Amino acid sequence: MCKSKHDGGMGFRRFEQFNQALLAKIGWRILTEPDSLLAQVYRGKYFPNGTFLQATARSRPSWGWQSVLFGRQLLERGLRWQIGNGKSASLLHSNWIPQLQLDPPVVNPVIIPDGGDPPVAVVICEGEGRWDEQKLSQWFDPPSCRAIKSIPLPRENLEDKLIWNATADGLFSVKSAYHLAVDLDKRGGGWKATVSWMDRASWIRVWNANIPPKLKVFVWQILNRVLPTTEALIGKRVPVLPRCPVCWDNLETMEHLFLECPVARTLWEYSGLDYVGEGLARHTFPLFLKRLLALISQPQLFMAVVGILWRIWRSRNWVVFEGKQFGIEALMRQFHQQYEEWVRLPVDKGRTLLAPVEEGIGMDGIGGEVICQWDGGIRPGSHAAGGIVLLSPDRMVLLVKGVQFPFLGDPKTVELLVLREAILWCLENRFTNVRFEGDAKVIIDKINQGNARDNRVGAVLEEVLQYLRFHPGLRVRFVGRSSNRVAHMVARKALSLYPIADRGFNYQAWLLSRM
Repeated sequence: MCKSKHDGGMGFRRFEQFNQALLAKIGWRILTEPDSLLAQVYRGKYFPNGTFLQATARSRPSWGWQSVLFGRQLLERGLRWQIGNGKSASLLHSNWIPQLQLDPPVVNPVIIPDGGDPPVAVVICEGEGRWDEQKLSQWFDPPSCRAIKSIPLPRENLEDKLIWNATADGLFSVKSAYHLAVDLDKRGGGWKATVSWMDRASWIRVWNANIPPKLKVFVWQILNRVLPTTEALIGKRVPVLPRCPVCWDNLETMEHLFLECPVARTLWEYSGLDYVGEGLARHTFPLFLKRLLALISQPQLFMAVVGILWRIWRSRNWVVFEGKQFGIEALMRQFHQQYEEWVRLPVDKGRTLLAPVEEGIGMDGIGGEVICQWDGGIRPGSHAAGGIVLLSPDRMVLLVKGVQFPFLGDPKTVELLVLREAILWCLENRFTNVRFEGDAKVIIDKINQGNARDNRVGAVLEEVLQYLRFHPGLRVRFVGRSSNRVAHMVARKALSLYPIADRGFNYQAWLLSRM
């Protein structure tokens, strides 16, 4: 019951882990709001000369402080240093690598710098916004090196910052803390989950099926074989008669109830879905369940089949609990009525759909402002690259540049790094009245909102925001991909040229020959 829905459970919360997540939230507030009354009281009594993360229980601690320390155990596992200048985070003992949060990096035991606990700054090329690849290859194993190289670094001297690693924006949430606690408990062998015969993708299909919620729960009960049939009740030592309560001919197994009972067979026939029922009945029950899942790709048919199964189960319960037995015609009327109601239900209510975005920005009313388009690209398992094109107010090509990144990264990271390169490139060429156009909507929305909260690229986002605040003539706008195709062409070319150095190819001549 407490397994997640995607793992075949019902998603109920485990009390101990959920309680620890709530207590971790108190610890997060003490850590991020040091001037609050609660933080000041605890600091004055338990850590007057240190930090919250260094505090101990001391002698005769209060029940409340012991509870906060219990929550801090979980908080410490979810905290991660977002690297800026690398001077606050410990290279060997701090959590600072996103992909290796629960598994620390493998360090070469022979090469340990003097002092035994150096900061992350020792493997950063200061002021260049890149890692010292020679030191990384000497001190860490290859998987750790790849994970470290994918962390984007700011070029400015920004401080390291503690963030919550389990959310996209780096802010603490009880939900993410609970799932982290459950994952840690699994790793420690704290509880044993039953192994499901279905994989995660199959469960996702079940819970996303276009049927009412009560039918999803019903299908979940069927797939887990937890419907209280006579067979299941006898297995639980419930004193019931070992007969099907509808036909009284055989033991009520799920196969008999849904496929073999005369009422079930007649309903399949009258519904016009007897070809489905017969096809399913020819297999063992596990194969029957797999065939049932295969129907999800046909929403109307899947809803009808589940509707027949539901009507069979409901008619059985009426016999057991109310002593009523309806005729086949009445059952079919009920089936058609409920099916029509289910089809009209707003099953996807609550899901948000993205509104269409305007394609492109015109030049009407803009004078003297140059345009800089940028785009990024990734070659999975290898490297990343970007294209930058500077245009005059009348959209004539002025300058073209390709950039390459010899590390793995997600699209959002690459797009942001290309934008930073575009800003610095424009400033180097003394362009201070520039409109940057790109199709990375998530990044652009964060920039225009002044929001630097991001799990992976928060430090670089803050750096870009600093550039824009210091140079008010720089603006960032979103355009559709079709309006950004020139920068996209350059990015693809830079991606294909790797590992040739950026300056080793004339991107501008190449682009003009293609236009």
